[in-house]
Amino acid sequence: MRLEKCWFCSSTIYPGHGIQFVRNDAKIFRFCRSKCHKNFKMKRNPHKVKWTKAYRRLHGKDMTQDSTFEFERKRNRPERYDRNRMKGKKAKEQREAAKELEQSILLVEAPAALLIKVQVPQKQPEENLME
Repeated sequence: MRLEKCWFCSSTIYPGHGIQFVRNDAKIFRFCRSKCHKNFKMKRNPHKVKWTKAYRRLHGKDMTQDSTFEFERKRNRPERYDRNRMKGKKAKEQREAAKELEQSILLVEAPAALLIKVQVPQKQPEENLME
C-alpha cells in the first residue's frame, strides 16, 4: 500500500482518496481533499496558509526533528539490490549456518549415552504361544 503526501498541506493520502491534478507539463499534484485543491487553484502559497504543515515548519511551530518523519521518508524509498552482493550474502549466511550446526551438534549427542547400551527383550515367536 503506497501512501502519498498532499502537495498543499503535506498530510497523508490513503489509496482511493483525494484528487490528482496533472498539469500540461506532466507534473502530478496530489491533494488530500477539495479544500487543498481549491487553495491550489486559487494560487495560494502553502507557506502563507496557517493550517498547512509548510507554514508550521517555516514559523517554528512544528517538530522537525521527530523520528516519525524520518521513518515516513524511508518507507516510500525503493531499495536497490545488487545481484552479486545478494549472492555473496546468501552464501555467507549458508556458511554461518553450517558452522553453527557443526558447533551445536556436540550439544545434541550426549557422550555418556553412546557408552551405555540398553538391551531390549525380544518377543517369543507366536508359534510357541499357540501350542
